[in-house]
Amino acid sequence: MMPRSSTEERFLVLVLRFFGVVLLLAFAAVFLPVTWMATAHRWLGLGKFPSFPIVDYLTRSISILYGIKGGLYLLLSTDVRRFRPVIVYSAWAAIGFGLAMLVIDVRAGLPWTWTLGEGPFIILVGVAMLTLVRRVPV
Repeated sequence: MMPRSSTEERFLVLVLRFFGVVLLLAFAAVFLPVTWMATAHRWLGLGKFPSFPIVDYLTRSISILYGIKGGLYLLLSTDVRRFRPVIVYSAWAAIGFGLAMLVIDVRAGLPWTWTLGEGPFIILVGVAMLTLVRRVPV
């Protein structure tokens, strides 16, 4: 007989599933026409979209990586007790990634709305995952 799920466990499942679905949406960017990317780039106040093969490669490959991470989060949500060590690792990785993105965004001179919406948000997700997974019964 499985032990009853705690409130924290159910909330962790919801967090993983919500962010898993959000990250899966990044797969769509892999297929975006460059003209759409350029329009979004200008709309975000980032100026003229650079037209170099490396930019196309990096935007599409990071979208694939985000989508893969979303799939992982969905998989982890299916059994948070069994996948606890991977969730702890993913939480710490998210915190480290969020800190790195904060530094990168500041150094790159991205708009403050972008900078505050990316790094701190990723850190918050990692902290939430770490806090919740530590409260899940073993």
